[in-house]
Amino acid sequence: MKVPNFKKLIVFENDNYILINKPPHISTLEDRDKTQTSIYEMAKKYWEEAQLCHRLDKETSGMLAIAKNPEAYRNLSMQFENREVDKVYHAIVNGVQELDRILVDRNIAVSGRGNVRIDIEGKPAQTKFMTLEAFKFHTLVACKPVTGRMHQIRIHLAYLGAPIVADETYGGKMAYLSQIKRKFNLKKGTEEEPLIKRVALHAYEITFKDIDGSEVNAIADYPKDIRALLTQLRNNS
Repeated sequence: MKVPNFKKLIVFENDNYILINKPPHISTLEDRDKTQTSIYEMAKKYWEEAQLCHRLDKETSGMLAIAKNPEAYRNLSMQFENREVDKVYHAIVNGVQELDRILVDRNIAVSGRGNVRIDIEGKPAQTKFMTLEAFKFHTLVACKPVTGRMHQIRIHLAYLGAPIVADETYGGKMAYLSQIKRKFNLKKGTEEEPLIKRVALHAYEITFKDIDGSEVNAIADYPKDIRALLTQLRNNS
């Protein structure tokens, strides 16, 4: 894929932090495919002392915080450790889900395949969920992780019977226009493409304290594929 212009990804920047809207399909750290660049490499070219304060899955888009100096990195790392950073994700899930500030408190263990499972022997994990908008067969959900475990939001939504669209690892199904649109006609000899080709999860908002105690808050606009999916769901509900 085409390497994006890092400057155009920046949502907020001051003397201590760079907050970017990460595109989907780009790894936060070094990719197994050495021909593909990573957010880390792009950040280092933009700012030599850049350090990533957390990470997002390759398919996940949205808000990512980068420290510009060691003091800023320590400051935000401590807030993550003390669970003082507020992060909100938006997910489009399968089914019509009525989630009213539901808290999922289920331990998570990493499996040998690099995925996770709900396991009482795993590490404690909590996520809060709230329905934002319901459609004919899908729901837009706000997700607020209290802890920061691998694939936490994805497995907790699957636990609720609300797997994320296109998250086939945890039971999510692809979304097709033919499922939601009346009188859908597919051109003869063609195969229908899904409305989104990656896990429909977006890191929407982040809030934390700067070194001087002032609040830093930023929102990452939806990328093109999430916007297109929501448009079709709204138009055909």
